Amino acid sequence: MASIDSLRSGQLLSNLRNSSSTNNTQGRTEAREESGHTPRDAVSLSSQARAVGQIHQQLAAEPSFDRNKVESIKNAISNGSYQVDADRLASNMLRFEDELRGL
Repeated sequence: MASIDSLRSGQLLSNLRNSSSTNNTQGRTEAREESGHTPRDAVSLSSQARAVGQIHQQLAAEPSFDRNKVESIKNAISNGSYQVDADRLASNMLRFEDELRGL
Protein backbone atom coordinates (compact mmCIF):
# COMPACT_ATOMS: atom_id res chain seq x y z
CA MET A 1 0.00 0.00 0.00
CA ALA A 2 1.12 3.56 -0.64
CA SER A 3 2.01 5.69 2.33
CA ILE A 4 0.09 8.82 3.23
CA ASP A 5 3.15 10.90 2.30
CA SER A 6 3.11 9.62 -1.27
CA LEU A 7 -0.60 10.37 -1.49
CA ARG A 8 -0.04 13.94 -0.33
CA SER A 9 2.79 14.49 -2.78
CA GLY A 10 0.57 13.42 -5.67
CA GLN A 11 2.41 10.22 -6.51
CA LEU A 12 0.38 7.44 -8.07
CA LEU A 13 -0.80 4.58 -5.91
CA SER A 14 0.86 1.25 -6.45
CA ASN A 15 -1.26 -1.58 -7.82
CA LEU A 16 -0.65 -3.84 -4.86
CA ARG A 17 -3.69 -5.83 -3.87
CA ASN A 18 -4.32 -7.89 -0.80
CA SER A 19 -5.49 -11.47 -1.01
CA SER A 20 -9.12 -10.61 -0.33
CA SER A 21 -9.36 -8.52 -3.47
CA THR A 22 -7.77 -11.18 -5.69
CA ASN A 23 -10.98 -13.20 -5.94
CA ASN A 24 -12.93 -10.07 -6.80
CA THR A 25 -10.41 -9.20 -9.51
CA GLN A 26 -10.78 -12.57 -11.25
CA GLY A 27 -14.49 -11.95 -11.90
CA ARG A 28 -13.74 -8.53 -13.36
CA THR A 29 -11.00 -9.95 -15.57
CA GLU A 30 -13.39 -12.53 -17.01
CA ALA A 31 -16.02 -9.85 -17.64
CA ARG A 32 -13.41 -7.65 -19.32
CA GLU A 33 -12.36 -10.46 -21.66
CA GLU A 34 -15.97 -11.14 -22.64
CA SER A 35 -16.90 -7.51 -23.31
CA GLY A 36 -13.64 -6.61 -25.06
CA HIS A 37 -12.93 -3.41 -23.13
CA THR A 38 -11.33 -2.42 -19.86
CA PRO A 39 -13.68 -1.00 -17.23
CA ARG A 40 -12.69 2.41 -15.87
CA ASP A 41 -12.95 3.71 -12.35
CA ALA A 42 -15.52 6.46 -11.98
CA VAL A 43 -16.25 9.13 -9.41
CA SER A 44 -19.48 11.03 -9.07
CA LEU A 45 -20.05 13.99 -6.80
CA SER A 46 -23.26 14.71 -4.99
CA SER A 47 -25.06 17.97 -5.67
CA GLN A 48 -23.91 19.18 -2.24
CA ALA A 49 -20.27 18.48 -3.11
CA ARG A 50 -20.64 20.35 -6.40
CA ALA A 51 -22.23 23.30 -4.55
CA VAL A 52 -19.36 23.39 -2.05
CA GLY A 53 -16.89 23.36 -4.95
CA GLN A 54 -18.65 26.30 -6.59
CA ILE A 55 -18.65 28.27 -3.35
CA HIS A 56 -14.95 27.52 -2.92
CA GLN A 57 -14.22 28.83 -6.41
CA GLN A 58 -16.25 31.98 -5.79
CA LEU A 59 -14.48 32.68 -2.51
CA ALA A 60 -11.09 32.07 -4.08
CA ALA A 61 -11.88 34.64 -6.78
CA GLU A 62 -12.90 37.36 -4.31
CA PRO A 63 -10.44 39.42 -2.28
CA SER A 64 -10.04 38.15 1.27
CA PHE A 65 -10.72 41.58 2.79
CA ASP A 66 -12.36 44.90 2.01
CA ARG A 67 -9.46 47.16 1.06
CA ASN A 68 -11.54 50.36 1.41
CA LYS A 69 -12.71 49.45 4.90
CA VAL A 70 -9.16 48.66 6.00
CA GLU A 71 -7.94 51.98 4.61
CA SER A 72 -10.69 53.94 6.40
CA ILE A 73 -9.89 52.22 9.71
CA LYS A 74 -6.17 52.96 9.25
CA ASN A 75 -6.98 56.60 8.64
CA ALA A 76 -9.25 56.77 11.70
CA ILE A 77 -6.52 55.22 13.89
CA SER A 78 -3.85 57.56 12.57
CA ASN A 79 -5.93 60.73 13.11
CA GLY A 80 -7.23 59.58 16.52
CA SER A 81 -10.91 59.34 15.60
CA TYR A 82 -11.17 55.52 15.87
CA GLN A 83 -13.14 54.51 18.94
CA VAL A 84 -13.55 51.01 20.34
CA ASP A 85 -16.90 50.03 21.85
CA ALA A 86 -15.57 47.92 24.74
CA ASP A 87 -18.97 46.38 25.56
CA ARG A 88 -19.54 45.31 21.96
CA LEU A 89 -16.01 43.95 21.68
CA ALA A 90 -16.38 41.92 24.88
CA SER A 91 -19.77 40.61 23.78
CA ASN A 92 -18.37 39.49 20.42
CA MET A 93 -15.40 37.80 22.11
CA LEU A 94 -17.70 35.86 24.43
CA ARG A 95 -19.95 34.85 21.55
CA PHE A 96 -16.93 33.63 19.61
CA GLU A 97 -15.74 31.57 22.59
CA ASP A 98 -19.22 30.02 22.90
CA GLU A 99 -19.14 29.09 19.22
CA LEU A 100 -15.73 27.46 19.63
CA ARG A 101 -16.98 25.40 22.56
CA GLY A 102 -19.84 24.13 20.40
CA LEU A 103 -17.49 22.62 17.80
